[in-house]
Amino acid sequence: MSAVIIDGKAVAAAARERVAADVARILEGGQPAPSLAVVLCNDNPASAIYVRNKGRAAERAGIGFTLHTPSLSSSTLDLVDLVHSLDADNGVDAIVVQLPLPPQVDAAAVGDAIAPGKDADGFHPLNFGRLAEGRAGTVVPGTPLGCMELLRAYDVPVRGSRAVVIGRSVIVGRPLAALLTNADATVTVCHSKTRDLTAVCREADILVAAMGRPGSVGAAFVKPGACVIDVGITSVDGGVAGDVDRAAVEPVAGWLTPVPGGVGPMTIAMLLRNTVSLAQAQRGAPAAA
Repeated sequence: MSAVIIDGKAVAAAARERVAADVARILEGGQPAPSLAVVLCNDNPASAIYVRNKGRAAERAGIGFTLHTPSLSSSTLDLVDLVHSLDADNGVDAIVVQLPLPPQVDAAAVGDAIAPGKDADGFHPLNFGRLAEGRAGTVVPGTPLGCMELLRAYDVPVRGSRAVVIGRSVIVGRPLAALLTNADATVTVCHSKTRDLTAVCREADILVAAMGRPGSVGAAFVKPGACVIDVGITSVDGGVAGDVDRAAVEPVAGWLTPVPGGVGPMTIAMLLRNTVSLAQAQRGAPAAA
């Protein structure tokens, strides 16, 4: 028996269609389209491609998109001032500060300067705290939210399941653990200091690999029939590789996300959903579906 391969491209496309329908309803109600502002202050080619993809996806969904490219010599204060100006702009509904930032910049200070009500990434401490408390907030970090959407789309049982998340980053591991907990899974977060990692992972009904070590999760980590979500993406020999050794794991798992084409497409789709949700919250309308 081989794992069901979870098609992130198809699930993301359906999510983008729902976003476009929400935007159309906003326009039909006589309100302006939601708008997203992205701050790009690095010379990383991968970041430039990612931001360009965000812009194209936003525009296809009917969301306004503006890109701000301050000088690479900008200080923390320069970027905080830019964020504050976007916060004060009623024509901007959502803000993203693309990482990484230049080494002289305090990235946390810049991120914290984003108003929680315009925080499209869901990383602001207030939004993160709401998630940790189990409160229904307006936004959730895009990649973890995308993982949950994939589980929902493929009817993977979450309530009562044992979930193991390898990786404790604030971008993926910690917020995803909170989402799984809020969905009534029993969650273990593993990291570099976890003892007998393989045995802990093998207990999981849902195993999430999010540590950025290509091919490090093999068949010995996987309980037969488990759902394996591969969040890792690393450039290898001109291509990309996930944290999961697909050839070894696919015959064991019940469900598996591929790399590429699994979790990756979901991140931008969930960013668009967050943008619409923020716009609707600011305008007193019901949140996006």
